[in-house]
Amino acid sequence: MNLIFENIIFLSSEIILTLTALILLMLGAFKKKNSAKIVIYFSFIILIFLSFLEMLIPWNSVDIFNGSIVQNGFTRLVKTMIYFSSSFAIILSARWLIKYDDKAFEYPILILFSVLGMSLMVSANDLITLYLAIELQSLPLYVLASFKRDNVESSEAGVKYFVLGALSSSLFLFGSSLVYGFSGSIEFEEIYNALQALETNTSLIIGLVFILSGLIFKISAVPFHMWTPDVYQGSATPVTAFFATAPKLTALCMLINILYGPLSGMQESWYQIIFFVSMASIALGTFSAIRQTNIKRLLAYSSIAHMGFALIGLLSFPNIDGIQSLLIYMLIYLATTLGVFSCIISLELNEGDTINEINDLSGISKKHPFTAFTMAMFMFSYAGIPPLGGFFAKYFIFRSAIESGLIFLSIFGLLLSVVGAFYYIRIIKLMYFDEPKTIITKSSSKSLSITNLACFIFIVFFIFIITIAPITKLTETAAIALGN
Repeated sequence: MNLIFENIIFLSSEIILTLTALILLMLGAFKKKNSAKIVIYFSFIILIFLSFLEMLIPWNSVDIFNGSIVQNGFTRLVKTMIYFSSSFAIILSARWLIKYDDKAFEYPILILFSVLGMSLMVSANDLITLYLAIELQSLPLYVLASFKRDNVESSEAGVKYFVLGALSSSLFLFGSSLVYGFSGSIEFEEIYNALQALETNTSLIIGLVFILSGLIFKISAVPFHMWTPDVYQGSATPVTAFFATAPKLTALCMLINILYGPLSGMQESWYQIIFFVSMASIALGTFSAIRQTNIKRLLAYSSIAHMGFALIGLLSFPNIDGIQSLLIYMLIYLATTLGVFSCIISLELNEGDTINEINDLSGISKKHPFTAFTMAMFMFSYAGIPPLGGFFAKYFIFRSAIESGLIFLSIFGLLLSVVGAFYYIRIIKLMYFDEPKTIITKSSSKSLSITNLACFIFIVFFIFIITIAPITKLTETAAIALGN
């Protein structure tokens, strides 16, 4: 009985999340009036609550449910970031959803179930649990991509995402079967011990490649990035904001768990793959974004490049500073991305559609100076301009890479950071120096304004926040927990 109670305590966030999603599903089904609005705000509140709950539950390492799930400082911090970013992604969509369909209460519930899958993904300690968590996270995302049922582009995005997502899951499952065949176990610790005793052979490397292919798809890194621009463009803007934040963080941390855990003994094999993926993602994301005219496609290629930069931290294996810098990088990336989308969503065309083309932002500084200013700061942060948060994100990543001897990759990343600054500064130039080409009205929404302001303060004053808030201490604790 004590063991069951302990399991429930350490898995309390997931249990609360499941019960909340089911209760809100019933509430939305039986309450006809303002159902979407009620479900949205309850979902936001519960995710904020779970963010703080994860910080309060002890961060000591513990295996629960016969070792299928592990909880430690790393999983606690990552889940806190997932819950927090997902809560803001939900609140960003409040105004759009109520305007689109005030009875579409299933939208935030789909996000809650996807977040549940993400939470289990980072805590999974065997291949079966991990696969089931991936599917639980992915299936609601396919529905969200095609949520605008009357829009052809949204339907196309959903179909593309579903087909390619199913393919990536199949690749991961096939690779897992090969690893299971050689190790004789699905549990991470036993896989690690078995692979230590085995010599790396061609079949094991094939299994590793298939597993990495499935996981690299989830972070939309090269060469499995092809779905990202189309899905970002076709999905509703609030949905894109969600896709660009929590799922990326989850998949990246899941990749860390796999490579630093059961497959750490195959470092020589996977190191070369991740090195290529990192370089290729930075290069393709940077150069492809230059010629984009659609704002969401530009942000899609930008996210591909950012995933490449984040992978540099993973390559610092077994240097714990690399994982710490990666976590700080993703924290700043989440805040910047949410801030950018809060600006875009708050700006509407006079027909009521959201911003589509980059040129639609021309001259908005004249009519909406604060929105233009915050958007400019977020763009400068993306570009890594000091003293904004984005500068420190890249500083920590490159510092850990240099300390690990990755001089060439650091120089390569620095040079392409300069190239990438072009398309961010181009947006600022359009906002401040071009004449307005479209009449844009800014929507009044407290949730958008609060999100925008919170992200703006975090990015602009990060140099002070990092000295006051225990960000460095928390990320260090999480990295050490992973290393153990």
